[in-house]
Amino acid sequence: MTAIPATRRRGSLTKAEGRQALGFASPALVGLALFTVVPVVLSIVMSFFDWPTFGDRAFNGGANYARLFANGEFAEALRNTLVFTILYVPVSIVLSLLLALGLGPRIRGRGALRVLYFIPVVTPMVANVLVWKMLLQPQGLFNGLAQTWFGVQLPNFLADPAWAMIMVVVMSVWQGLGYNMLIFSAALEQLPEAVIEAARIDGARGLRMTWSVVVPMISPSIFFATIMTMITSLQVFVQPQLLTGGGPGTATQPLVMWIYNQGFKFQDLGLAAAGAWILFALIIIVTGVQFAAQKKWVHYEH
Repeated sequence: MTAIPATRRRGSLTKAEGRQALGFASPALVGLALFTVVPVVLSIVMSFFDWPTFGDRAFNGGANYARLFANGEFAEALRNTLVFTILYVPVSIVLSLLLALGLGPRIRGRGALRVLYFIPVVTPMVANVLVWKMLLQPQGLFNGLAQTWFGVQLPNFLADPAWAMIMVVVMSVWQGLGYNMLIFSAALEQLPEAVIEAARIDGARGLRMTWSVVVPMISPSIFFATIMTMITSLQVFVQPQLLTGGGPGTATQPLVMWIYNQGFKFQDLGLAAAGAWILFALIIIVTGVQFAAQKKWVHYEH
């Protein structure tokens, strides 16, 4: 006789808690709908329309996607994005890892050095680019030192198609080096001392210790850093936009800059949306391949 009222009370309490939880989550859900779900759905719709910023819109099926693959500038932007990613990701990961290994526990003042290397990450990108522009210009510091010390005239790095992309990569590596360094440093701090000591007893030293013991133990952190660096490199925009403006010509124009130009410079929002979804598909494919490959080299403790 008393079980039924108790069950009903528990049911009423559960419903009340559910309504309270929904009330607390409502602001976040509204924000998610307004600023994530609606723009995503709208961009899908736009990619199938002739959608100028002002004027009539007309459904064109998949014509925007067909235009993309017939557009030479889109193909070049895609190639530039892949070249930047192939150059930037391995260099950034390797240098960050070497830096984290170098700033080991025996280094005095390593905390201050980590802060020093992390400063470019938190410095506004505009300020970073201005510094690099002053360094790389024909009247800049690098060319001045080369002429003074060696009597050599350096090329105009930012105006030379063969050098411009390399300079964008160099500046990007310098700017993002501290972020991955902190990830690797945190992983190195968590290494179990017992395992390291056992490896030392077995005779592991130096490069052998690093390659066969340390790197496999921090492989989950390397995998995380590689995933995030790969995604950000495929979305690169600010560095080439501010450093070279995508030039000379279109030599450093990445895919995101091409999408930006189509949408906001040429007012063709439908074509820009189609380009954005091609970029999204590329990121998903690359990330999926990385997750599939991580089973062969990432080691998790179970």
